[in-house]
Amino acid sequence: MTKLSVNVNKVATLRNARGGNNPDVIQVSKDIQSFGAEGITVHPRPDERHIRYSDVRALRPIVTTEFNIEGYPSTDFIDLVCEVRPDQVTLVPDPPEALTSNAGWDVAAHKDFLREVVRQFHSCGIRVSIFVGTEPDNLDEAKSVGTDRVELYTEPYAAEYHKDRALAVAPFVAAARHAHEIGLGVNAGHDLDLHNLGYLHREIPFLEEVSIGHALICDALYLGLEETIQRYLNCLK
Repeated sequence: MTKLSVNVNKVATLRNARGGNNPDVIQVSKDIQSFGAEGITVHPRPDERHIRYSDVRALRPIVTTEFNIEGYPSTDFIDLVCEVRPDQVTLVPDPPEALTSNAGWDVAAHKDFLREVVRQFHSCGIRVSIFVGTEPDNLDEAKSVGTDRVELYTEPYAAEYHKDRALAVAPFVAAARHAHEIGLGVNAGHDLDLHNLGYLHREIPFLEEVSIGHALICDALYLGLEETIQRYLNCLK
């Protein structure tokens, strides 16, 4: 079964807009898990414009499902992850000033760096996933640096879904099959929503996890958080 991991960055963005602790990221994360989600994802950035490093530390003892920390592996990020020891770390290539992730790693160009980062996280007992596109050669390079999983960057799929969903999903199906064949676990994330998630899941039955934040929190403004999570879980049945 494909796990739903909810990215709570946008909850922290709303809190930070006014100061104080409303909404409470910790309580919302507890609620998300009680409503059936199988994971919590955070993406702390150096400027702490949404999730703060202190949030990551506070979340560790209350995440009873799966804790996934994603981010660029700077020295501070590596130190934080090795301190907190989540279930999974997802490595993304975006620089600190990026608004959001907009590409996967060119693994060959950063091979030595990524191999060493993966080694450090494995030494702490943390599963590693690398954020990538759909190129088969790049997936082979990801395998060679020792990662456990890859997370497919699905914005191109989401952008083309309403034009021709079969055409949009085809490279992701091919990439997921290739990754699966060479022994990599397959996650997916970015711009997945209630419209396009179910089809992606049906086409990639061995998808292990999806990480969804922005669309899910937006839907919750209209539907409520519990109903929204149930609808996303239904897409993964």
